[in-house]
Amino acid sequence: MTETVRTDYRVRASALEGRNWLNTGGRQLGLEDLRGKVVLLDFWTFCCINCLHVLDELRPLEEKYSDVLVTVGVHSPKFEHEADPVALAAAVERYEIHHPVLDDPELLTWQAYAARAWPTLVVLDPEGYIVANLSGEGHAAGLDSLISELVTEHEAKGTLHRGDGPYVPAEPTAGNLRFPGKAVPLPGGTFLVADTGHHRLVELEADLTTVRSVLGDGTKGWQDGTAATARFNEPQGLAVLPAGVAEKAGYDVVVADTVNHRLRAVALDSGTVTTVAGNGIQRLLDAGNQTKRAAGDPHPSESSTADASSFEPALAESDLGTAPLDVSLSSPWDLTWSSALERLVVAMAGTHQIFTFDPVTGAVGILAGTGLEGLLDGPGDKAWFAQSSGLAEDAAGNIWVADSETSALRRLSFTTDDAGTHVSVDTAVGAGLFDFGFRDGDAAAARLQHPLGVAVLPDGSVAIADTYNGAVRRYDPATKTVSTLARGLAEPSDLLVDTTTGEPLLIVVEANRHELVRLPIPKEAQSVDEGARQTQRPASPMAAGPVALSVRFSAPKGQKLDDRWGDPTQLKISASPEELLLSGGGTSTGLTRELVLSGDVPGGVLHITARAAACDGEPGGEIPDHAACHLYQQDWGIPVTIEAAGDSVLTLDLRGLD
Repeated sequence: MTETVRTDYRVRASALEGRNWLNTGGRQLGLEDLRGKVVLLDFWTFCCINCLHVLDELRPLEEKYSDVLVTVGVHSPKFEHEADPVALAAAVERYEIHHPVLDDPELLTWQAYAARAWPTLVVLDPEGYIVANLSGEGHAAGLDSLISELVTEHEAKGTLHRGDGPYVPAEPTAGNLRFPGKAVPLPGGTFLVADTGHHRLVELEADLTTVRSVLGDGTKGWQDGTAATARFNEPQGLAVLPAGVAEKAGYDVVVADTVNHRLRAVALDSGTVTTVAGNGIQRLLDAGNQTKRAAGDPHPSESSTADASSFEPALAESDLGTAPLDVSLSSPWDLTWSSALERLVVAMAGTHQIFTFDPVTGAVGILAGTGLEGLLDGPGDKAWFAQSSGLAEDAAGNIWVADSETSALRRLSFTTDDAGTHVSVDTAVGAGLFDFGFRDGDAAAARLQHPLGVAVLPDGSVAIADTYNGAVRRYDPATKTVSTLARGLAEPSDLLVDTTTGEPLLIVVEANRHELVRLPIPKEAQSVDEGARQTQRPASPMAAGPVALSVRFSAPKGQKLDDRWGDPTQLKISASPEELLLSGGGTSTGLTRELVLSGDVPGGVLHITARAAACDGEPGGEIPDHAACHLYQQDWGIPVTIEAAGDSVLTLDLRGLD
């Protein structure tokens, strides 16, 4: 654990610079606005499980010192998607962050404070001087003592100002569901959904909209009991037990109750909820595994080729016999039944490991992972994972893993001999902690971006909820290739195959749109007997060199562009192959961009996402208070060929011009 050291010399805090502020009612804050308060800067990124742990650690301190402490979340993104202001606003709402957040996509404040890892905490005194710098999680007790000292010291000096801080809550966006995490089909044709943001479970009818029943009272917490009184804390994964196992265990569904660090059980006939594993105390590894380093910083967990033989598993063998209600877990994120092991497999995101749980005996064990964060294949007790968040079993008994922080698809396979069952880990797609992108084709070169869910399709291929790319991808083990099934989704967090409608469909849990949707499964993924087919839309001939891209948008009648906080439009551009686009890629405001296309590749696909925000109000006038606001978005995948006589202008329409 990092020690907090207060120095004798005083260092003035640097300015807080970024793109925008959230949770301030539109007010742009500076250090002078925070003078007189103890200020806690929390450098975080919303993909990072350690950062999410810190958010929960800080909540009691924020409540205890509500009139003297101001927490400022400085969001310093790792992934490209996290630099999207709309995605950040959704994350702030999703994780119930009740303090101001500075959007720092260019890492200006991150660099000013010399932060090198997520999470990093910096404490400023009421006069604006730095008094402490910490990395990792688990610092709540030390911060409590430090804040108390600062309050006493500055109250005596007359430099402490009590009163409300600058936090202003944002308007909620959710409906019946709020940032749903995972879903499973139930035997009667309905679907059980982890309504993560409402801290409950919801049973939906087959239409994926009508609520049949609710489990949990919707209050964040931990409480066993009836459907009306039980409480969860951001539940994620769900697993329905085989009928024979359910009969022996006395319950039907196991829930990964993520922030409670517990596994919960649900008896569907009675609605009773009980705790079956976990004592609620978060399991912590060594301090080196409680931070996520930025690319380029030396850290053993960043290497996909490092030798793991010198590291021991984070849990000793003796821990496997601990009574299930006495064992510490850490952010269990998903679970699935393994027919090969005859027990549940659990993605333990907080310790970067894969656990097992036997519902009949209650035994908890480690299946794979040392606890070191990174991408390393091999025997299960030597492998490294990074915040695994999605699991699915295939017909051969393999377990497919969405390993989110390495943007990878991993596989656990099993062999049995006289010595027992052995697990091995290999990687189908992905390269390391800081390798991500959006690229189809050969799996060795293909790229994902922070996937959270997986499902096995009827032909044995694997569908991937490619969360930060807003896409559903498909990995074909037979050809070792990756393709894209759907784009333009709002952080898909889980997938499941639905056979209740005749022809199989794919159900997508679309977290940031607070809904479940059905998508068709391509014919080639439904049956291996029909073979593979591919349709190709006509390619647009483009000239190598500069290309003027323009996206036309006109707000509908009765609406105006929401320019209260700057340019309300945005373009996000990439290409596959990446070599097609020499410049002009990335995310920035505005609906025009100059692209430079390479003449060294024959062609490829331009991936373009355009967004515009408009609110009710007449052009030229002010946007009324509480006006309804609307986000318009369109995704294009534009096949192009590079030709000498090709176009040097590309014009697209975000919506019909009025």
